[in-house]
Amino acid sequence: MGDIRRRSVIALGITGLVAPITIALTTAPAQAATSCTTQAGPYQKKVEKFLGRPVDGKQSSADCKAIRAFQGKHGITPAAGYAGSATWGVMDLMNKQKAVGHNPNKDGECPVNKGRIACVNLTLQLSWIQDGKKLVHGPVPVRTGRDKFETRTGLKKISWRDKDHVSSEYHVSMPYSQFFDGGQAFHSVGVSMWNPPGSHGCVNMTSKDAKKYWSLLKTGDDVFVYGSKPGT
Repeated sequence: MGDIRRRSVIALGITGLVAPITIALTTAPAQAATSCTTQAGPYQKKVEKFLGRPVDGKQSSADCKAIRAFQGKHGITPAAGYAGSATWGVMDLMNKQKAVGHNPNKDGECPVNKGRIACVNLTLQLSWIQDGKKLVHGPVPVRTGRDKFETRTGLKKISWRDKDHVSSEYHVSMPYSQFFDGGQAFHSVGVSMWNPPGSHGCVNMTSKDAKKYWSLLKTGDDVFVYGSKPGT
């Protein structure tokens, strides 16, 4: 992502992704960096409930193991088993995403008079494709631009696509890239959609979802980005 260059064209600049989610990290005890913390965090009960653990607000070795597994899966650091704000922030976002169900455009923010359009709700870190009021695909979790690299809002169009794109800035693969605003694009990544702090502006997706978007969208289709990613 970031500053991405089209192979036969000039460099494409980029101004500055419960995901990627930039929330102040509650500091865990010092020993937690290398071992499992025995201290209960400020979100202990909420985290226990989310993970299906006994909700007693007390840290146990089993609690710590479950929290560390969650942190490791989603790239939350330090993965010390501490129920801090970064861990709960991801879980809270996941809860909000789940609550959306199959009606992601309930608020009516994404235009329904454009035919096929890809919608991106930055606040909930969700995207979907609709035709008018008909939901075509999604909603799916996405990972958008971090602080100072925000995914830009507004109505846009897919200008070009490259299934095997490679970023010239970071020398990383960006499979199934569909560019809609300069160097900002839908594309797949190999990390969790809730991996903080987020992208350099692109809308990251799982490989499965990026492939589906590739099959459903084409150059010239509309993209609407709205809201504000938590922490930006």
